Amino acid sequence: MASKGIANLTLIFRILALLLSVGCIVVLVTDTVKFSDGSKTTFKDVMTYRYVLATAAFGGAYSLLQLPFAIYYACTDKRLIRGRYLPEFDFHGDKIVSFLLASGVGAAFAVTYELKSFVDNFLETIISLGFLEDTVALKSGADKFLNRIYIAASLLLGAFVCMALLSVLSSVNRTTSFGFFR
Repeated sequence: MASKGIANLTLIFRILALLLSVGCIVVLVTDTVKFSDGSKTTFKDVMTYRYVLATAAFGGAYSLLQLPFAIYYACTDKRLIRGRYLPEFDFHGDKIVSFLLASGVGAAFAVTYELKSFVDNFLETIISLGFLEDTVALKSGADKFLNRIYIAASLLLGAFVCMALLSVLSSVNRTTSFGFFR
């Protein structure tokens, strides 16, 4: 069996991954900007941000699913489900979810960077043409919206790091619980 420290670290990282995934979801869902003409922009307007929300929701659901097993393992130093099935599920599940979260992080940062660049170039063109009326408010609203997406992506990055560390810990648990070098 793995040491008590690994069981406690597993619990801490599962809780952190859950909290960071939920934080990402909250920031994404509450990120709206209203412009002077009455139009409103939310994360739903960009398909990639929907994907980011889905990856955060999947990561949070997986962490929530694994949380009772991690609590039991940390408290008793025994697995809730005996045998090699739970360590195998942890090993493969942690790897899949960490890769999924990594793809959500990459998509969020890349699209937000491109959108921010596009909006800045577009507004510079408008300013050079002499339309200065709502440009400052438009830039301010777009920057606020995209900066909050960066915050959500950073939270998802934290969830990915926790899940990647869990992936390493689950491989340690997997190799110590069974295998050739027992």
